[in-house]
Amino acid sequence: MQQTGQQLLTDREDYLSAGVHIGTQRSTADMDDYIFQVKKNGLAIINLEDTDRRIREVATKLQEFAPGEILVCGEREQLREPVETLSEKLGTDAVDGRFMPGSLTNPNSDQFNEPRAIVVVDPDENRQPITEANKVGVPVIGLVDSGAELDGIDEPIPANNKARKAVGTVLYLLGKAYADARGTEFDAGLNDFRPEPDRTEKEEDA
Repeated sequence: MQQTGQQLLTDREDYLSAGVHIGTQRSTADMDDYIFQVKKNGLAIINLEDTDRRIREVATKLQEFAPGEILVCGEREQLREPVETLSEKLGTDAVDGRFMPGSLTNPNSDQFNEPRAIVVVDPDENRQPITEANKVGVPVIGLVDSGAELDGIDEPIPANNKARKAVGTVLYLLGKAYADARGTEFDAGLNDFRPEPDRTEKEEDA
C-alpha cells in the first residue's frame, strides 16, 4: 500500500487483519479512484489510505447531526452485529435486517423514520433505503466494495463490505471519529466490533 504523510486512524495491521482492503474480482469505473491494484487473479485491492481518509471526511460531515438523527442499515445477517453495536454505543437508530418499504416515505408505516442521514453497510444488496432516502433528500453514506455502483450514494467509504470483521472495523473507526468530532465520549473498543467467531464459524472456515 502506498504511504501518505497523515497518520491512519488505527494501526495498519488492524485494517489488514480484518481484510478491509480486500475487494472482489469485479471492479467498476465508479470505484477506479479507490483501487490500489488488481492482482493477476483479478482480485481488486482497495487503497487503505482512501478508506481512512473517507472515514474521516464522512465523520466530519456527520458531526452536524445528533446520533438520534442518523439511521444505520444492514440487511445481511453476518453484518447485523456490528450495526447493532454502533447503534448501541452511539445511540443511533438502526435497521439490522430487512428494510421495510415505506420506512422513510410513508408516514402511516409502523416503521416510519425521519433521519437526517443514513449509513448503509451493504448498498450493493440493500437498495431500498437508498431509493427512499434519495426521494426524501436524505444524504446516503455507503460502505462500498470494488464492484459497487455509486448511483444514489452521496458519501462512499471504500471497503470490504462482505466480511463482518471488516465492516466492524470500519464502523468502529467511523463511530470513534464521529464522537471525536463532536467532542463526546465513545465507550467502545475495536474488539467490541470484532468479536471472535463462534465455533460454527470456525468449523466452516476450517
